Amino acid sequence: MDDLNAMLEPGQMVRHPSQPDWGLGQVQSNINGKITVMFQHAGKIVIDSRRVALLPVF
Repeated sequence: MDDLNAMLEPGQMVRHPSQPDWGLGQVQSNINGKITVMFQHAGKIVIDSRRVALLPVF
């Protein structure tokens, strides 16, 4: 499976597919499959891109 999160860059807005209560998140970094996102209601979370495909918000 391709890493769909590989296209995410700092500054982009995303949502976590199984945690809608976290609200909108802004990508802080995307390094070696580890994506750091600052979510409105959950704070800073590090996501393993092999396990979760974040949903870009345009």
